[in-house]
Amino acid sequence: MEVSPECVQRGGGPVLVRRRSPAPLGLREMLKARLWWRCACSPQRAWTLVQDLLPATRWLRRYRPREALAGDVMSGLVIGIILVPQAIAYSLLAGLQPIYSLYTSFFANLIYFLMGTSHHVSVGIFSLLCLMVGQVVDRELLLAGFGPAQDGVGPGDNGSRVNASAAAAGPGPQDCEQDCYAIRVAAALTLVAGIYQVLMGILRLGFVSTYLSQPLLDGFAMGASVTILTSQLRHLLGVQIPRHQGPGMVVSTWLSLLRSAGQANLCDVVTSATCLAVLLASKELSDRCRHRLKVPLPTELLVIVAATLVSHFSQLHERFGSSVAGDIPTGFVAPRVPDPGLMWRVVLDAVPLALVGSAFSISLAEMFARSHGYSVRANQELLAVGCCNVLPAFFHCYVTSAALSKSLVKTATGCRTQLSSVVSAAVVLLVLLALAPLFRDLQRCVLACVIVVSLRGALRKVRDVPKLWRLSPADALVWVATAATCALVSVEVGLLAGILLSLLSLAGRTQRPRAALLAQIGDSGFYEDTAEFEGLVPEPGVQIFRFAGPLYYANKDFFLRSLYSLTGLDAGHAATRKKERGLEARASEGDPVEGVDLGPVTSTAALVTTAASFHAVVIDCAPMLFLDAAGVATLQDLRRDYGALGITLLLACCSPLVRDTLRRGGFLGGGQGDAADEGQLFHSVHSAVQGARARRRALAATDSAL
Repeated sequence: MEVSPECVQRGGGPVLVRRRSPAPLGLREMLKARLWWRCACSPQRAWTLVQDLLPATRWLRRYRPREALAGDVMSGLVIGIILVPQAIAYSLLAGLQPIYSLYTSFFANLIYFLMGTSHHVSVGIFSLLCLMVGQVVDRELLLAGFGPAQDGVGPGDNGSRVNASAAAAGPGPQDCEQDCYAIRVAAALTLVAGIYQVLMGILRLGFVSTYLSQPLLDGFAMGASVTILTSQLRHLLGVQIPRHQGPGMVVSTWLSLLRSAGQANLCDVVTSATCLAVLLASKELSDRCRHRLKVPLPTELLVIVAATLVSHFSQLHERFGSSVAGDIPTGFVAPRVPDPGLMWRVVLDAVPLALVGSAFSISLAEMFARSHGYSVRANQELLAVGCCNVLPAFFHCYVTSAALSKSLVKTATGCRTQLSSVVSAAVVLLVLLALAPLFRDLQRCVLACVIVVSLRGALRKVRDVPKLWRLSPADALVWVATAATCALVSVEVGLLAGILLSLLSLAGRTQRPRAALLAQIGDSGFYEDTAEFEGLVPEPGVQIFRFAGPLYYANKDFFLRSLYSLTGLDAGHAATRKKERGLEARASEGDPVEGVDLGPVTSTAALVTTAASFHAVVIDCAPMLFLDAAGVATLQDLRRDYGALGITLLLACCSPLVRDTLRRGGFLGGGQGDAADEGQLFHSVHSAVQGARARRRALAATDSAL
């Protein structure tokens, strides 16, 4: 233990005793210790590892059926009922058969039940990810010589098994038709995205998802929702137009729709209008009466059942040419290893899928954990969502993540634990084994209506933009730019643009932080901004400067400009002028001046004074989060220039990180208790001002004695 020299010299106040920090381990010793700790094995450690990897083994032992079973069963049944129509509908977005959506929902619920740390998140198919999967599937189908995906039409209907001759002539596999090749592409994409997420979890990169800010995610959801809505308009109208690819897909689709509007199927238009009216009205009614309804109305399922019955008995497909879902097989297909060649083709496409899925899953898990008073582990969530993609990829599934709408329904229906996911998986399994063929005559326009209505929440976020603009124009700009780029260019480019803008806005906020001069609040020991408050008492001869941000290479020039402008003295220029005058005087007396270092000449401000009106500058470092090498060099140059002018530079309220950086950078002495250097650091602004007064009095006394 060592007493701080600064406190010993002053006396009369509290004494701070500095702890001796332990000697840091060398790189070799540190790696050896960590490797030994990782490789140490015992039954207890192995069981702890299993519990960490499979959290269900921990909370299932404490499960209380009397308190939680009823809510879990009810919420599981409701989610399962909602999952079935959504799974069939979202197959339109992914360009895959409905059976694969059911597979995905089944396996994702079981795996997250075992590995997830959130009690309320519902993991399964997600509209935004389905859209991104569908775009990759369409591109690969065209490159393989097939036509574009047929939007999930069942086999044997509307020519889903088409282009056999084109497949034989193209680079696609000879033993695989269009629907088969589409799910192979989706499975390869899913496996790569899952591997990315698992690696992020193993490397503890859960914090990376936090860089996808909420305005970015909301803008992305808005832009992707516009893209999804545009892609479903042709199903609502019953027109035959190609699925456009690449940048400008939304604009191209709208132009194609306008040219083909006269070919709309009257049966599909009437059905779409009726289903939209019923679904929207029921959603509004459910929102207004959600406090009275213990269980939300399964409107989607009721509409799909009613529409299927009407279509079957009215023979809408045969009589009016309305597109229907077609045959949906039952049972499971034998597992298959994803094609390594396809995996290499979609390596880059999987990156935005992995990021978006991780960001939504972690943010939703943390949101529900905060509202219900428990904690989640971000890295374990990455592992759970990653395994929900890696393992099902071998069973003909595609990318999944947490979904907000179903998670809210789980919470509203009394969900207590992830046991509800097992109940939901059981409902989906029942449909897979027995009930799937009953949806053969379901019109595709009804499925499109289900998708469009599910976008209400994301589309309504546009109303939050004015409030967001008043709160933070930078965040509003990120929101608008991300949404516009997603809608007008592509969702991948929109995500990249949003990330870049978010990072630029963060850098911009630290590059030009607020700078101010402080003055004393009456007779107290507190100081505030003179530009913001009136009646403050300035300290004679002492300038107190606050820089509300870190000091690093990008803002060091702004730091100096702000300091020189507010204090009215360009210390660098004034010190150089003073040195030049001294050299000229020595040269006139015949002294040699060759080889003398004149020091750096700065040009950061235009203000130059011949005599300073202050004798000390105190920098309030409380808002200064960190320094880099350029920041330390800036302070060193500033201390040298002020010293040449007879001005003392003092630092107040430095954090331990800033103090250590100053010491390592040479601004302070290398030892923990260097009295000469520690005298420049003060624990408060008031103590720094008092120190400047004492130094001024001591200097005046010395001058008078001389």
